[in-house]
Amino acid sequence: MSVAFRRESDEEHKEPKFELPIPAGPNLVTARGLAMIEDRIAVLDGKIATGGTEEEIADAKRELRYWSTRKTTAELAPAPSGDEVAFGTVVTIRLNGTVRTFAIVGDDEADPANGTVGVSAPLVRAVLGAEVGERVNFGGRAVEVVRIEAA
Repeated sequence: MSVAFRRESDEEHKEPKFELPIPAGPNLVTARGLAMIEDRIAVLDGKIATGGTEEEIADAKRELRYWSTRKTTAELAPAPSGDEVAFGTVVTIRLNGTVRTFAIVGDDEADPANGTVGVSAPLVRAVLGAEVGERVNFGGRAVEVVRIEAA
């Protein structure tokens, strides 16, 4: 029989699953962020122990490898002074006449819809090190730091 008529297994046609990408740079975390990572690991351990389809277990193990790596590389950031914009501060800025407040957290903890922005976000990188009243350039627009609070 010709190879052209041979049925290949369904496995050969599946998209390959790659490891979840680890963000570059140090893995700074807040105490809340570290607890979030530990909770995620516990949930995944439970999911693997409970079982499921082969694909569900493989996906959970893949995600567990990511979170285990993030826990191993986590660096608990020191408490900020609040004198300048830094990791762990809550910052109020004025951009294009709009006032916005957000907490600067680790990348895994970031949830912009809920007011937490990752330390590697472009806006955060633009304001890091700035003091109250200072204006910094953000993509050709001025961002004014209105208030800084140590979280």
